[in-house]
Amino acid sequence: QVQLVESGGGLVQAGGSLTLSCAASGRTFSSYAMGWFRQAPGKERAVVAAVSWSGQSTYYADSVKGRFTISRVNAKNTVSLQMNSLKPEDTAIYYCAADFNAGMGVHSTASEYNYWGQGTQVTVSS
Repeated sequence: QVQLVESGGGLVQAGGSLTLSCAASGRTFSSYAMGWFRQAPGKERAVVAAVSWSGQSTYYADSVKGRFTISRVNAKNTVSLQMNSLKPEDTAIYYCAADFNAGMGVHSTASEYNYWGQGTQVTVSS
């Protein structure tokens, strides 16, 4: 069992920055990969970024490469998503998720993830 709580969402102007954080509890944090997903109204939930249990492997959706950075601090049971150069199309609910089956790597599909946070709203105004 894992509990995930996101924070850091909000309203920001285009070109601005936000940092999302996800605090995990329950199962040993360094034993599983983590991902950030987002879901905009009328759209499916899609991966934004993912990081392996060690932090050595990462994955980014093409739409956020060069703008977003995922990182984790296992000693603090947290994973963060630094979002720069935000665009209106980044507006969505952002979710963090835990993946128990990624091994040394990461997965990019939502169905691979086992536990989800409640989500945090990010709104980017033009």
